[in-house]
Amino acid sequence: MHKPVLLEEVIGHLNPQTGMNFIDCTVGRGGHLKSILKKIGKEGKILGLDADSQSLKEIKLKFAKEKRVTFKEGNFRNLEKIVKEAKFESVDGILFDLGFSSWQLEESKRGFSFRKDEPLKMSFNTKQKLKADEIINEWPLEDLVKIFTEYGEEKFGWRIAKRIISLREEKRIATTLELEEIIKRAIPFSQTRRGQSQRVAARIFQSLRIVVNDELESLTKGLKQAFKILKPGGRLVVISFHSLEDRIVKRFFKDKQKKDLLTILTKRPVVSTKGELEDNPRGRSAKLRASIKI
Repeated sequence: MHKPVLLEEVIGHLNPQTGMNFIDCTVGRGGHLKSILKKIGKEGKILGLDADSQSLKEIKLKFAKEKRVTFKEGNFRNLEKIVKEAKFESVDGILFDLGFSSWQLEESKRGFSFRKDEPLKMSFNTKQKLKADEIINEWPLEDLVKIFTEYGEEKFGWRIAKRIISLREEKRIATTLELEEIIKRAIPFSQTRRGQSQRVAARIFQSLRIVVNDELESLTKGLKQAFKILKPGGRLVVISFHSLEDRIVKRFFKDKQKKDLLTILTKRPVVSTKGELEDNPRGRSAKLRASIKI
């Protein structure tokens, strides 16, 4: 069962009250949305977005009787357009949860995890053309190295990319387990013995997912549009799971604060407590930042 990360902290920083309107830019399994609904009363409204049409279809069924929620398929990089089409006005708070749900990890069959043998897709939106297998099998060495070292922050990125280039000449790399085995054999044996291979694989898979879904550019565009949409006094809360994402959010908040356009509520990013991590280990890399528009 999916458990929303930093739920109490999200509610605390969004501070939903009766009659307020919110946008959940990454509705996922609806955990945060459900808690916000409890606070906004009969007059409040929520606009819930998700780029994953299959996931959105299921969440619509879950909230089928809830008239206060409007669901829209789309990426938050197009937030202004989606909000305009939905005629959703007077926004008191916007939430970005940049993680992916347990459903996407365990049931989507798109290759987000190397713990199951699945096709190398990694796309949130099933309609998009770029998939991870195209990157792995067709992109040049220098691009693979850049992806693994910059987006994955992986010190063995060059070794892994070199091995991929060598092996794909013999046979197309098509599944998650094939790629995971390549990664394992590419890193030094000493690292494998120390149990580091899964951590390396996690970073490589994450870097591919970031590129496939153009996540960093989407975040940059989404934050800019969210700030414009918020009414004065509105709150912006972002949960990131990657240092590059957190850096974008941190810089965006600081830049706006220097211009006296917002007030940062979190001097340091909020992280999961030990107790929450015991209950929900997926929150171990989560960092929450929050601000209020002036």
